[in-house]
Amino acid sequence: MYLGIDLGTSGVKLLIMSEDQQIIASANQALSVSRPASGWSEQDPQTWIKATSDGLDSLAKTNPDALKKVRAIGLSGQMHGATMLDEADKPLAPCILWNDTRSHKEAAQLDETPGFRDLTGNIVFPGFTAPKLLWMHKNNPDIFEKIKKVLLPKDYLRLWLTGNHVSDYSDSAGTSWLDVGKREWSDDLLKATHLDRSAMPSLAESTASTGKIRKEVAERWGLSSDVIVAGGAGDNAASALATGIVGEGDAFISLGTSGVIYAAIDSYRPLPQSAVHTFCHSTANHWCHMAVILAATDALNWYANLVGSKAADLTKSLGDEIREPGSSLFFPYLGGERTPHNDAGIRGALIGLSHPDDRQALTQTVLEGISYAFKDGIKALEAAGTKLDRLIAVGGGSSSDYWLTLLATILDKQIDRPQAGDFGGAFGAARMGLVADSQGDPATLCTMPPIEQSFTPNQALQGSFESAYARYAAAYSSLKDL
Repeated sequence: MYLGIDLGTSGVKLLIMSEDQQIIASANQALSVSRPASGWSEQDPQTWIKATSDGLDSLAKTNPDALKKVRAIGLSGQMHGATMLDEADKPLAPCILWNDTRSHKEAAQLDETPGFRDLTGNIVFPGFTAPKLLWMHKNNPDIFEKIKKVLLPKDYLRLWLTGNHVSDYSDSAGTSWLDVGKREWSDDLLKATHLDRSAMPSLAESTASTGKIRKEVAERWGLSSDVIVAGGAGDNAASALATGIVGEGDAFISLGTSGVIYAAIDSYRPLPQSAVHTFCHSTANHWCHMAVILAATDALNWYANLVGSKAADLTKSLGDEIREPGSSLFFPYLGGERTPHNDAGIRGALIGLSHPDDRQALTQTVLEGISYAFKDGIKALEAAGTKLDRLIAVGGGSSSDYWLTLLATILDKQIDRPQAGDFGGAFGAARMGLVADSQGDPATLCTMPPIEQSFTPNQALQGSFESAYARYAAAYSSLKDL
């Protein structure tokens, strides 16, 4: 058996997977976020340990035999969080999370510093780890002086499990301290935030062993003392392995709260000016390109609340067959936009409204607008040299046949919806545990799921949608100036 642990923002999920990759059991424990000031977002790292312990307690009660057969543990986690530890490995302050924006000035400062974009392959975003430490240096020097280690969230769980300070390349690529091309810490980038390598964990591949679990952990839950913990990965890189995204040309599109297009690539090809993330992938000697839109189903849910309906009912009302695009346009920039604009100040809009626009017509408009935002992301990926023919669709929005046909038509890609299953970080983490234990080939062990249905472009309507997308793209500069 193999245990996957996914440390998310809203909860911890634990999943036991058999050697033939069947899901045997799972447990979920909720987490809360503290927001003590505007733009701040924090969690107490001890709550991660408690939630994971509670999840293990639950599995020990419901599936004790399966838990005792675990040979390896894999980790997945929310990226970018700054967990600052003293010399005794105790947290000095709450972890500053990925969606905390207090360090926006420090991020801009670092982004303008020569070397950061060149070495990291990315814009320095406020959510990344390095600007948080620069903010701490400026605003809490007493705490900063006591920092001995900085760990990402899932790596704090690893420290508890094994006693080792280790991270993987995929998660570390989101710190703004990693030379992503060389896959090593950069002394120059660390120096810019008043740190050095002594504050960093050692680095390992996602599918490599990073040590055995501590005696106390093994005894408490009846685990073998030989259980190893794999390097693990950031949440999207773990989900990539869950969906079989291993090598060049493999990609998924996630229709979740935010929208993500994640593509594995076999060479380092950064294009930071387009706000495409270029990170290390969770397989050795591979990288990834990632386009992110900040509001996907989040924008649909906003509209559903506005009209007093459920998002699923709105999409069902459209049927399965797409139709000509409407005259109105929706821009899903409810909280800014990431790829390709990197614009925190832009806000959403509905334009071109007319008398015939009813709830159904505007539902269509909203889905079209989100899909055009994904097309912006696809174009940014293509500018970075990533060519994709097909995408595996995951996330809540993938249940809509209408939306997947619309996306296939607008993106000019085949969209494949897998059969029902778990394609999240916990399953990907369990797969990493399997690879670490067996020392097998990820391409062989982390296969794509069976496909339930494929959606292809409606060629008769592609010209109309190209024209509508051109209007959408041209309107950005006008919205930006408002």
